[in-house]
Amino acid sequence: MDIITLRKWFAERDSASILETYNIRTGERKTLREFGYVIEAPNWTQDGKFLVYNSAGRIFKFELTTGTVSEIDGGFAIDCNNDHVLSPDGKLIAVSHFTHADATSRIYIFPIAGGDPKLITPIGPSYLHGWSPDGKYLAYCAERGGQYDVFTISVDGGNENQLTHEPGLDDGPEYSPDGKYIWFNSVRSGLMQVWRMNADGSDQTQMLNERSNDWFPHLSPNGQHVVFISYAEGDVKPGDHPANKQVELKLMPASGGEVKTLVRLFGGQGSINVNSWAPDSETFAFVSYKLID
Repeated sequence: MDIITLRKWFAERDSASILETYNIRTGERKTLREFGYVIEAPNWTQDGKFLVYNSAGRIFKFELTTGTVSEIDGGFAIDCNNDHVLSPDGKLIAVSHFTHADATSRIYIFPIAGGDPKLITPIGPSYLHGWSPDGKYLAYCAERGGQYDVFTISVDGGNENQLTHEPGLDDGPEYSPDGKYIWFNSVRSGLMQVWRMNADGSDQTQMLNERSNDWFPHLSPNGQHVVFISYAEGDVKPGDHPANKQVELKLMPASGGEVKTLVRLFGGQGSINVNSWAPDSETFAFVSYKLID
């Protein structure tokens, strides 16, 4: 998706957005606020006070106690997509921003309080998904030579490290809270499924074998739970995660095991692209949508 497509996407997507949370202990699904336009991909701040989301290329904060919305000043980064992650110390945000030189997504970092973005991945397209718990590395999906794979790179930039090499799309890489693993989703089995590998790329293991297309595994801060979004088999191509679909948010133990459907919603793209767990590991945020007449 380039800049022109991004702007057209928001202009033509006639959807209202519902910012919600779900508590895995109580089963409560709670609406925080409804927006008359598209917002996407909430992150929960480390202090538990804010949700951070993107809308029309910019990054915003939603204060949970008051419902106040404020824009985070990202300088020239005004064409951000829904791949953004907060640093472990809560001081920085990394975004995937469509640079104007060639309208291609690259990863930048700037202070959560606002400031000038620093370029991390000179090569594009690069789509951010994870930040290592020690704060030193980013994990992302990138297209290189016509193939999308999982890469890591230092937060200071430099050489990128390719971790996957299998044919087909590998996407959504996210570090486990202990830093030992990177979880991701891959079509290598024929359907999009949830996988896990060691942080160095070794021992790539399929964690699910569902008859569905499952995207974006997100680890709870305590490392015990994984929430992900699921499309019905046959409803989409395995490599696609479109908006405006009937989808499910599912939960599985990080050690593997029984998969539970928690929420059925109208959504998909933008609902839960990045980690949105609260610090207490009980609640996560997501966005559902409804079409505007």
